Amino acid sequence: MPGARARQDVIAALDVGSTKVCALVAQLSEDTEIDIIGYGVAPSHGMRRGVVVDVEGTVRAIREAMEKAEDMAGTRIRSVTLGVAGTHVQSFNNRGVIAINREDKELTEEDVERALEAARVLTIPPDREIIHVLPREFIVDGYDGIRDPVGMVGNRLEVEANIVTGSITSVENVVRCVSKAGLDVENTVLSSLASGEAVLHPAERELGVAVADIGGGTTDVAIFDRGGLWHAAVIPVGGDHITNDLAVGLRTPLAQAEKVKIQEGLASAAAAPADEFIEVPDVGGSRVQRIGKRAVAEIIQPRVEEIFGLIMKEVKKSGREGVLPGGVVVTGGTASLRGLIDVGQDETGLPVRIGYPEGQGGLIELVRNPACACAVGLIRFAAEHQAARGESGGSQDGLSGFLAGVLDRVRNWVKQSY
Repeated sequence: MPGARARQDVIAALDVGSTKVCALVAQLSEDTEIDIIGYGVAPSHGMRRGVVVDVEGTVRAIREAMEKAEDMAGTRIRSVTLGVAGTHVQSFNNRGVIAINREDKELTEEDVERALEAARVLTIPPDREIIHVLPREFIVDGYDGIRDPVGMVGNRLEVEANIVTGSITSVENVVRCVSKAGLDVENTVLSSLASGEAVLHPAERELGVAVADIGGGTTDVAIFDRGGLWHAAVIPVGGDHITNDLAVGLRTPLAQAEKVKIQEGLASAAAAPADEFIEVPDVGGSRVQRIGKRAVAEIIQPRVEEIFGLIMKEVKKSGREGVLPGGVVVTGGTASLRGLIDVGQDETGLPVRIGYPEGQGGLIELVRNPACACAVGLIRFAAEHQAARGESGGSQDGLSGFLAGVLDRVRNWVKQSY
């Protein structure tokens, strides 16, 4: 974009998935309101299950998506907040403990950061790195269930934190692709955490809810409870598996199977009309087959049931089985599949709804789509980081800025919950 200049009040996010790359550009007002001013999407063939398998293909897709967003926004982007996903992502819990030795014993934000840093001190394999340390609750002198300890008095501060880790090489390969596309990575954020940021209501976070971002190659699961992230996992099954099932079952090319899934797909066979048919070319293209819509749904439904079954396995693994009043919120491209809610509710026994990103201005019609949930959530994290950095005079690094954002969200959750 010749002549375009970067603006300080503009932020950008990049969601690099297995089937598409989504880029968003937003402008921040003085009160940190977010207006989406640029949107770009490009097909991606260089990623598989969240891992780079073709560097040049991934770089091309990133460039194409970002150039579209830049053209729409009329500005040049230098850095982005990047979503991290893939089957290499793992989540577990750890505790950090610190002593308060000051005479007044009043807990400060610096004490909270020290406690979170203490939670980071643990042994992990040398090929993995910590992506996030997210507080679940604080404990002051043995009293637990504390949301925000700042301002309280105590001798000992503990934090129960969720630790998200990822493969160093997998994360670095995506970052390198972004760099090759001419962009710096300002922050990395777990994709399912970003999706939750975009689509969840405060009451859902507080009472307990699972977010399932069903992408092309994977399903990212994040379980929230008591206002924060409780458990995160990545399931190696997604919308591409439905497409493959259709290609095999209908004996048709993958491109045609994808078209059938989007245009005629129905997750519930019982809801499909028995007397309606579609025409589908065979693999060689030599003849056209007449296939019943119910037969198409009968191929799709078992895979959708499998995905929800795997989601419930993660819920059970997290220890929150039976205590998720918020149910399951589904995002990602596959969330648009008709009949998904009915099958999801039957399979999980929980309320299921589709998660649409809300709460931002600008080009809202372009991004009010479950496929954009992760990118919108990343924009919100970018806005929090920029606000935190601005308050500190631009001196905070990525970790400190992120922690400040966490503290802000903890306070917001408390205000909205009571």
